[in-house]
Amino acid sequence: MTARITLLDEARIGLRSLIDRVEDLAAPTLRLGVTGLSRAGKTVFTTALIHALIRGGRLPVFEAANAGRIASAELKPQPDDAVPRFSYEDHLAQIVEARRWPASTTRISELRLVIRYAPPRGGLRTLTLDLVDYPGEWLLDLPLLDMSFADFSRTSLALARDPARAILAAPFLAALAASQPSGPENETTARTLAAAFTQYLAACRGERVAMSLLPPGRFLMPGDLEGSPALTFAPLDLPGDAKPAAGSLAAMMERRFEAYKSAVVRPFFRDHFARLDRQIVLVDALSALNAGPAALADLERALDSILAAFRLGRNSLVSTLFRPRIERVLFAATKADHLHHTSHDRLEAILQRLVERALGRAKAEGALFDVAALSAVRATREASVTRGGQVLPAIVGTPEAGQEVAGHVFDGNEEVGVFPGDLPLVPDGLFEPGGGGFRGLASADGRDADFRFVRFRPPPGIGAGAPLPHIRLDRALQFLLGDRLA
Repeated sequence: MTARITLLDEARIGLRSLIDRVEDLAAPTLRLGVTGLSRAGKTVFTTALIHALIRGGRLPVFEAANAGRIASAELKPQPDDAVPRFSYEDHLAQIVEARRWPASTTRISELRLVIRYAPPRGGLRTLTLDLVDYPGEWLLDLPLLDMSFADFSRTSLALARDPARAILAAPFLAALAASQPSGPENETTARTLAAAFTQYLAACRGERVAMSLLPPGRFLMPGDLEGSPALTFAPLDLPGDAKPAAGSLAAMMERRFEAYKSAVVRPFFRDHFARLDRQIVLVDALSALNAGPAALADLERALDSILAAFRLGRNSLVSTLFRPRIERVLFAATKADHLHHTSHDRLEAILQRLVERALGRAKAEGALFDVAALSAVRATREASVTRGGQVLPAIVGTPEAGQEVAGHVFDGNEEVGVFPGDLPLVPDGLFEPGGGGFRGLASADGRDADFRFVRFRPPPGIGAGAPLPHIRLDRALQFLLGDRLA
């Protein structure tokens, strides 16, 4: 982490870490961060992980569960009274009873599990697992700590003027051109620019564009800060690095940018992020694949920025007590159930390509790093269909109501078979102009259609007490927790 963290922040982090480690001597505790960018499935993953630990299921790669060494996993009151509780029971009911996916993560939440397990040597031990679920967009804010307002303005406007974003940014850029940074501060102008900037960021996140690098993150999920001055600023065309004149619009925006860092970004880093031991980052690579090379390149930059925010490496005694590091990071491509299993390895290869720069940095720091293609709750099943005398691998699921594909509007109850196409064996071509994502998408009945954006409902026939169907959730559990249950 290269961001400028104050000495007072470092002191607070060290004291909090020391308290955590002293408590850890009495009750071994692991703090696992769960994050991802928009639509990656953070809430579903966290719900499925908790359910798998409590209820068990078919988890052959998760050694402690497969060997029957997990005696119990119980929910307990969380340690941080000022952090909202992760609503596990409500989210599970939405998935299994209403067959509806939970709403996207817009704030930090936490939940504690106490796992009683038998190590291979015998006996019975306890591991306390604190799950910290938070929006990945908040991670993209951490580099702002190392930026001045002039730096932020240059970076943001360069992105806005990039050909892949310029059309979406046009209304904001027009409002910006009509403003005078050196003119007097004006609340109406500030609100107009902030609103236009926020609308541009929201448009970039749309399904057909699927951009990922969209700081400041709280502009798209303001919570109780909505309308506050700390969220009412925008980048400006500044003539240079000179200090803005007092009372100018630029000085007003600079002051609010610094307030955003002080009131939003720095407390998140100090009070939550810096205390994590391990991290999973969920990635909706399929949406970026659908949107094309520009979206993939943007996702690559976002993932590199995310990993740059981590304090990576193996913990020594000193770092464990005063400056903890994240020892393991798993990047997981979600929605693997939208592909036939023959493309899962190819999806992993694409994710590996997206994070290869970050992977080199993680290895240099001594951290353990892995990538996986998974689906925490599997919404489809596989089948074979015959089309034109050719047998094709297909997936079958229930699309959510209201979606229109090839002129047909789904009612939320009918199943459809989809030939999801093939991902390329070598992913490099996907990152080049003219590169494509899926090839040959069609419905199983032979209608040519774009099924890439179909959203499937949770599968029928699952209950709160029964194991949830998944793809490679056990692999994620083994990487993130396996060594601590050995």
